[in-house]
Amino acid sequence: MPIPDKLRWFLRMTGMAFLLLATMFLSAITAMRFAIQGHTVAVPNVVGLSSQGAQAALGTRGLGMKVADRVFSDLPKDQVVRQSPPAGTTMKATQRAQVVLSLGPQRVSIPALEGKSLRVARVELLRTGLQLGEVTQVHLPDQAADQIVQQSPPPQATNVSSPRVSLLVSLGPQSASFVMPDLSGTSMLELPGRLAPMGMRMGRVVFLPSVGLPRGTVLGTVPARGARAWSGTAVEIQVVGDSGQ
Repeated sequence: MPIPDKLRWFLRMTGMAFLLLATMFLSAITAMRFAIQGHTVAVPNVVGLSSQGAQAALGTRGLGMKVADRVFSDLPKDQVVRQSPPAGTTMKATQRAQVVLSLGPQRVSIPALEGKSLRVARVELLRTGLQLGEVTQVHLPDQAADQIVQQSPPPQATNVSSPRVSLLVSLGPQSASFVMPDLSGTSMLELPGRLAPMGMRMGRVVFLPSVGLPRGTVLGTVPARGARAWSGTAVEIQVVGDSGQ
């Protein structure tokens, strides 16, 4: 075989061998990735185990652990009270099971927080080792602002599962609302009398140049005409005058 033919044959064989090796390598990588991602295991029962024991049991199956919550229970502190998903459920390896750990039996009574301010409630909960739960704030006509009107669990409760206390807090009476009237063309001197019946007052005054209108004539307001305004609002007034005033 002439040398040029041998060289071409060698290069052809080398290229085919390279392509074969590359194909085998990519197939192996794909198979490994599929095996890792698609591998599923049964979740072991970790209820009653300590936090470390549960983590070890899950780890033997290739699973992780996430602490979703802590609650009072008859189990010793840091033992698993509940798990999700339940034992026997299949999960993909490397995923995390969620567990709820025990705080041990409840040894504190829920303090009476109704009638106190939210700041005082935070301090008392911290002092007793409890946590502030959900805080709902609503307007109540017969309650002062920042006053706690209801709590859950109630005061002195002894059969509770969570260390969190949720509160309903008053925002006080809701201010009356009005539709902002059209005050354009009114003299600025008349405004206090027009705003007072709605519980509003004059705020910032902006002077704007205007042709054909007397100085002090109202051009507009903020809130604007037709907008909803609340009692106690300071209304910005735009009136005729020199902008440098």
